[in-house]
Amino acid sequence: MKQEGEMFVVACRPMAAVSPVSANSQSQQPFPTPSPFSFSDASARLSTRPPVYLSNLILRFLALVFSFVSALSLAASSSKKGSPRPSSFADYSELLYCFIASVLVFVYSAFQLFKGIWDIAQRGILISDMFSDYMSFILDQVAGYLLISSSSVAIVSIQQIDKTASILKAVIISAIVSFVTFLVIVICTLLSGYKLCKRIIW
Repeated sequence: MKQEGEMFVVACRPMAAVSPVSANSQSQQPFPTPSPFSFSDASARLSTRPPVYLSNLILRFLALVFSFVSALSLAASSSKKGSPRPSSFADYSELLYCFIASVLVFVYSAFQLFKGIWDIAQRGILISDMFSDYMSFILDQVAGYLLISSSSVAIVSIQQIDKTASILKAVIISAIVSFVTFLVIVICTLLSGYKLCKRIIW
């Protein structure tokens, strides 16, 4: 009788009500909050790299900007009405060569800058280090040749362009910026040669 009475009391005890709002909140898992340390991973990996990598990124960015300015100064030049000589860079084969050289150096600098940032951000390499050192050393010399030859051609074309032509100022700016880009590429070539010699000797 005593056991039957205890079972009756347990059966009659009211069950605790569960709110549907609390049930939904328990079923939904909260989204994980990103750790503040994850944002400093790229900077930490950059700090662990040798200083030559950071210098290379800065130089590639400068070459990218200067080559863009050199090409833009020619492309943005407008024709002047009443000029006895043509005022478009496409009318001069020398200036067309300067424009193409600046565009090629711009594309190459953008690739090198992207590769450097990718290697730091993704903890990996876009291409192998050995192939990259050989490729950079060779293509840096090609880019330097394009820039110094285009600067020389631009100086010669300045003497041939009519002084009243509106493109004259743009050609002068392009030649100066192209020569500055050449100096930046020369430093990049020295760094590429340093990394290549370090890899061969060591």
